[in-house]
Amino acid sequence: MGNRRAKGRAIDGIFILDKPQGLSSNAALQRVKRAYGAQKAGHTGALDPLATGLLPVCLGEATKFSQYLLDADKRYQTTAKLGVRTDSSDADGEVIETKPVPSDLTREQLEALVAEHFMGEIEQVPSMFSALKFNGQPLYKLARQGIKVEVKPRQVTIYDIKVTDFRGDEVDLDVHCSKGTYIRSIVEDLGLLLGCGAHVSMLRRTQAGPFKASQMRTLDELAQLAQTSDENTDQESIQAQLDEVLLPPWVALEDAIALQLGEAHVKALGFGRAFTPDEPPAVTEEMPYILLFDAATERFLGIGELDEEGQVKPKRLVATN
Repeated sequence: MGNRRAKGRAIDGIFILDKPQGLSSNAALQRVKRAYGAQKAGHTGALDPLATGLLPVCLGEATKFSQYLLDADKRYQTTAKLGVRTDSSDADGEVIETKPVPSDLTREQLEALVAEHFMGEIEQVPSMFSALKFNGQPLYKLARQGIKVEVKPRQVTIYDIKVTDFRGDEVDLDVHCSKGTYIRSIVEDLGLLLGCGAHVSMLRRTQAGPFKASQMRTLDELAQLAQTSDENTDQESIQAQLDEVLLPPWVALEDAIALQLGEAHVKALGFGRAFTPDEPPAVTEEMPYILLFDAATERFLGIGELDEEGQVKPKRLVATN
């Protein structure tokens, strides 16, 4: 059998999608991939169908760097509906318990409770309706089959959590957290602390790593970009229009030191070999990676690391034509 050629365009970059409610992250990803006619695509950290907001979609070679976005901090806005517990801890689940909300509950009490129990390093038990895997199966699939498994607690960090509004039986929260944090678990635990139960009725991601809400585009905006403005608009112009809104693949590591490489070093890299840079790059423990560019063409080549001998060795390279 000969090599099967990948269908679609070899387009590399990151599209910052404002995922709509009711659509799975994978379905949203496929819509972006189709609009770009891209050979390959991947997202960085799924959002539930109920959730909306920031979903970075990596196209082409940018998929090689999606791991660095998965590891990034996130920011969410959420509404906790008090007095009602559901089996999935969100509005998509079945109601399992209703209790009256304490009539004397104040915003000040909520703020004190949230600050005491949910700031800094906390331990969470992920929901059975999360995408976390158990023996290769996502927990939510097992949960829907009625299969219960023991889910181990995990350490996460809440950098900041604020009560932004309180309306009797609804609490709005703004949460800045580490990777792997389950907002549903925070809301579920808050409901248990109050003694009345709670579930997530609204969830919106507003930040992921270097990406902000202001950079998001909706599927409707994407569809408009992909449309012909008149009969004379050619496919090339449409593609250029679409490509203009993509962010470069290295944006997930934009704080890394960049090296412009001469011909000899580019060649060494092409063979997967380490090389000694003209000047040793001042990498840090927080950002040990080095962005590698071809000085002659300004082309991004991938990322490297510094070894013990002070050589730059390739860590993740992009495919070149």
